[in-house]
Amino acid sequence: MPSSFWRLLKRVHGDEKGAVSLETILIIGAIALPILIFLLKVGWPRVKNYFDQGLTDLESERQNAIQ
Repeated sequence: MPSSFWRLLKRVHGDEKGAVSLETILIIGAIALPILIFLLKVGWPRVKNYFDQGLTDLESERQNAIQ
């Protein structure tokens, strides 16, 4: 049993299929993560304010429509 485990471990460790894909995903993640963090820190408050203002305008127009 232990020898078959070691053979399996060597075979899995020696198999490099998918290594390029994994490296590409890691590089894309390393580039995208700081951009995403920046957008959430800087952009999200602006987007939130835009939608909050739109809701406020919509509510005020609703009040005008009711009267």
